[in-house]
Amino acid sequence: MRVYDMIVDERRHSADLLSTLTPDQLRTPSLCQGWTVHDVAAHLTTLLRFGQAKLYIGIAATAADMDRVNLWLTRRAARRSDDEIIEVLRRRAGSRFTVPRSGYDPVLSDLVLHDLDIRIPLGIARDIPEYRLSVAFHHLTSRASPGFAMGSRLDGLRFTATDTGWDQGTGASVRGPAETLLLGIGGRVAVLDDLSGDGVPLLRQRLSSPQRAGALRRLAGPFGLLVRPLPRARRSRDSVAPVN
Repeated sequence: MRVYDMIVDERRHSADLLSTLTPDQLRTPSLCQGWTVHDVAAHLTTLLRFGQAKLYIGIAATAADMDRVNLWLTRRAARRSDDEIIEVLRRRAGSRFTVPRSGYDPVLSDLVLHDLDIRIPLGIARDIPEYRLSVAFHHLTSRASPGFAMGSRLDGLRFTATDTGWDQGTGASVRGPAETLLLGIGGRVAVLDDLSGDGVPLLRQRLSSPQRAGALRRLAGPFGLLVRPLPRARRSRDSVAPVN
């Protein structure tokens, strides 16, 4: 299955899920610190509504401070009603938008992470297809798009998914089920107690007291992609999940 097709399916799944939630559920805090379920849903529409132009404006205005860019775009999108957000997700599910020079992997990774951000606090179960988790795991632990603001978070750590056997990195061990591991890699402090290994305290420290990169280091991310983009095979609309 192509990564692009997975993205279309995930957007439709998100719209279907959100349409079943009550107003109280939509105002529930998500796993994204400071964001409700409504805010996360709004975030999923930002690039569908604003496109690459607003993304470039945000990068230029903040010197590639992607946390600020995401907050700016999400606050604008969150002014929309729940029904409007759901309608955008459905109507534009087939959007071919990609992160510049990065392809579709970061788009799917974002959708998978935020699906977990929404469902776990609400206690809604779902078995995410393993190949979709695989795309997100390999993207975030190899050369993640600057939008994820990974910095040096994963340096010196080895991440092992105990249910799939995926293994990435070198150093102190961080182990757990693939979904939980992915959330820890993605910066969700709330799941760290569900991970094991001698690397968990270091990951917790980094997430609790993140080091703020300077403007030049932040700008190196997007400019680095312009000079050295991800391989063409990963940027193609015909790309598939990586072989584990």
